[in-house]
Amino acid sequence: MRAVNRSVFVLLALAVWLASTGCDAKNRLKDALNACGEYEWGDFLIIGGVDYLYNQDGTQAVADEQRGKKIGEVTYTLDAHPCSEHKTADGVASYLPAGTPIYALIGYKTSYRVVADGRVYEAVRNPHAGTLGELYDLDGNFSKVSLESGIDGSPIGDFAPEASAVFGRELPRLKIVGSDTIHKNNKPEYGIFLRVHLKDGTSFRMVFYENANAFTGAGAYGTEALKAVIVGERARIKKAAGL
Repeated sequence: MRAVNRSVFVLLALAVWLASTGCDAKNRLKDALNACGEYEWGDFLIIGGVDYLYNQDGTQAVADEQRGKKIGEVTYTLDAHPCSEHKTADGVASYLPAGTPIYALIGYKTSYRVVADGRVYEAVRNPHAGTLGELYDLDGNFSKVSLESGIDGSPIGDFAPEASAVFGRELPRLKIVGSDTIHKNNKPEYGIFLRVHLKDGTSFRMVFYENANAFTGAGAYGTEALKAVIVGERARIKKAAGL
């Protein structure tokens, strides 16, 4: 199988995992495996029933002292068996070799972030999470929000502190309904690209759709207070940046 560059990982992460989290991951991957041929997967792993994706853009290599206890290991590598009918389950990874240990990341719940091969893998689907607060471990870790370009992902500016505070308060309360529900019940529109920053300097991207008042990815509808903050801060930041 040919090598896959990092930009492909990001696109696949959005297209396969974030944009369609509401679909059953096992069926999606099984269909791909049964089709046979040449594939390019996002860099993911499954452990404890949770699907994790490598957070390439928002994290750095994990130092040994940041690594917690071992919670499992990779038992099957999909990239090594592109035409297999193996069913996805705990221990399955797209690229990590079988035998790669999986560790907790100090400072975060294992249901949100784990470490493998010195990289941070972040939960994108958790069947036990009913809200974004249960999916993302933001309590005590949230720092601020910033606006990014929807064209190239470059930073444009930070939300005002009081606006970030509202975001950090409202986001964890949102109920997960799934991206399929969001897409099915709303017309296509351009998203507002946001980056959520955590206190340890790491971050992750979220995309908000104004007309739908919703986030894709895990799939959740926003509150009116949250929508007002996002739309207002986008206008303020873009004006200040001359955009």
